[in-house]
Amino acid sequence: MNNKIVRFKVLFAIICFNIFACQQNTDKVNIAEETLNQKVDSIINLMTIEEKLGQLNLIPYYEDTKEAVLQKIKEGKVGALLKSNGVKTNLKLQKAAIEETRLGIPLIFQEDVIHGYKTIAPVPLGEAASWDLEAIEKSSATAALEASAAGIQLTYAPMVDISREPRWGRIMEGAGEDPYLGAQVAKARVIGFQGNNMKSNSTLMACVKHFAGYGDALAGRDYYINDFSERKLRELYLPPFQAAIDAGVGSVMTAYTAVNGIPASSNKFLLTDLLRKEMKFKGMLITDWTTISNVVKIGVAENDTIATKMSIDAGIDVDMTSRKLVNTGKKLIERGEISIERINESVRNVLKSKYLLGLFENPYKYFDEKREKEVLLSEKVIEDVRDVARKSMVLLKNNNKLLPLKKDIKTIAVIGPLGNSKSDLMGQWYCKGDKNDVVSLVEGIQNKISASSKLVFAEGCLLGEKMDAIKNQKLLAQAIQTAIKADIIVMALGERGWQSGETRSMADINITDEQIALINSIKKLKKPIVTVVFNGRPLILTKIEKPSDAILEAWLPGTTGGNAIADVLFGDYNPSGKLPVTFPYHQGQIPIYYNYKRTQLKVKHLDVQDKPLYPFGYGLSYTDFKYSDIKLSDSTFTAKDSILATITVKNTGNYKGKEVVQMYLGDEVCSVIRPEKELKGFKIIELDEEESRDVSFTISVKDLTFIDRNYKQSFEYGKFKLFIGTSSEDVKETAFYLKE
Repeated sequence: MNNKIVRFKVLFAIICFNIFACQQNTDKVNIAEETLNQKVDSIINLMTIEEKLGQLNLIPYYEDTKEAVLQKIKEGKVGALLKSNGVKTNLKLQKAAIEETRLGIPLIFQEDVIHGYKTIAPVPLGEAASWDLEAIEKSSATAALEASAAGIQLTYAPMVDISREPRWGRIMEGAGEDPYLGAQVAKARVIGFQGNNMKSNSTLMACVKHFAGYGDALAGRDYYINDFSERKLRELYLPPFQAAIDAGVGSVMTAYTAVNGIPASSNKFLLTDLLRKEMKFKGMLITDWTTISNVVKIGVAENDTIATKMSIDAGIDVDMTSRKLVNTGKKLIERGEISIERINESVRNVLKSKYLLGLFENPYKYFDEKREKEVLLSEKVIEDVRDVARKSMVLLKNNNKLLPLKKDIKTIAVIGPLGNSKSDLMGQWYCKGDKNDVVSLVEGIQNKISASSKLVFAEGCLLGEKMDAIKNQKLLAQAIQTAIKADIIVMALGERGWQSGETRSMADINITDEQIALINSIKKLKKPIVTVVFNGRPLILTKIEKPSDAILEAWLPGTTGGNAIADVLFGDYNPSGKLPVTFPYHQGQIPIYYNYKRTQLKVKHLDVQDKPLYPFGYGLSYTDFKYSDIKLSDSTFTAKDSILATITVKNTGNYKGKEVVQMYLGDEVCSVIRPEKELKGFKIIELDEEESRDVSFTISVKDLTFIDRNYKQSFEYGKFKLFIGTSSEDVKETAFYLKE
């Protein structure tokens, strides 16, 4: 059949469908599932087996392979591309798909837009420390704005893997240790990326990852298979995925891990029974990088053909980069090992995604070079990113109210290997970020202090490179001489940006010996020390806590990092962040987290304290907050009712400030072992000096549900403990009863 005639039939089907859809639903993008299936089926009926398999083939686009990729596109053997960026490049590739293939089906351009595209925001763990869901949503929307302006339509974010393992480098990409907070952040980020209308050319389709249990990394080593129970899967790892699905996430990515000994990408229980049927996910399911091939590497399949069959049978739609499905799928279909109906199901999910993105209506709408230039690194984007960077920072210590600093201080010294660094502030997954656009700590402070103030800097020690004792000693001596000149010292310590992230597993997460020696040497000068910590994971800060008079957790704060830190240090922004993950006191405590399950005997380590250095939910302010006792509207209620828990919070300090009021619940007696307390709600309030405010939480039976012995959501009657406070440890406590 003539290609033009076929393309006309595809176009005619789309136009007819769009007219029908508009008649059915004028104002809403939500189109009935049945109607959407009719539309995509009209296209599927025109497709050959090869074209169907091509739609399921996702491959990377690199400079040295661009001609080969272009040829595959023209042959109809590619459905989507990753690592292809920029309007000019992607327009050329989209034109090849539309104008030089038999059916003219558009491509989806995909990328790792994890915490910004060109203007880099704080790493996601840092953003989660803001506990500010509006700010997190806005940050994702800002990333989507930039990426879409550069010709991208789908991002491999958010990563919602809960982890209690700080040695795992990829903890920086998630929201920390708690499933409730993780679920709220997942929802906010999905809404931020996708907006109210994925057909807009300023939004992206989100891809929530990695399904499921990827954060359960054995000893923190990435990709190592760790066995965990179905209970742990359901209680800890699934809630953020369910929140993302409920928020309408368009796609899901599988994990490198295994569940019940079966690789995630070929696990039918996980992908079909759980994800599709139980959790009601209806979108596009993508493998992670070459995970079909990995089924062979870990010895579950003898060869790629068997691995492909296992993965398709399990429920995957799109094969990322392995090319096994496009190369072996036809043979499997012809031999009857994979049904064409099963392939059609995956093609349907892909085409529906392309429709929801509006690509059939206008495949070129993302490709506007003028818009690309106007949006990337625009003033509005930079200010929005700076705002979330400020909100992500956590004040860990502030002895004698050393902070905020005065802008007219005579001489300030910045000491430390990260003080004048730019690239480290972006962290891993900085997409198209450029270190030349980053504001370093030195630059941020210089921008903030008065014209009469003087700033001096010294590197102080080596970090993240081969140790040279002689060079390190010289750097230390220079730092001491520099610090002698100063009235106050700002230490810039932590880890390099590349030391957290995928494959960046660490056996030792202590601050390095060289940095400890540096701060201890500076302490001998008896000058006030403010330590700014740069990191993508919890570090053990115990040995720098004592010599520091104040500590600010800055994470890896992104493009505007230096300015955002200076905003906090000099009081233009009062820090309000809270830790989304526990910071250990000692390495031997790992894993350490706030919501341990109850045990009959609490055995403590003989050689170190039982408590962490900083607990989950912890964070100080320049002001002080006082909590009253909790008042309940009633001490008992039934499953049909609810009660109101109210606490009065007063700002007793000298600064206007924000506070994250946190609510935790604990089940006194339950048919399965439960944690002593679990986060079930939080609210951010802002109070002027001496202002008081009542903060209320409505508690209903949905807050008391748990996974029962049959792995179903359930609740039981009885006594419950209620905790409200400023962190998981510093809380007021009362109790109530759920009665029949």
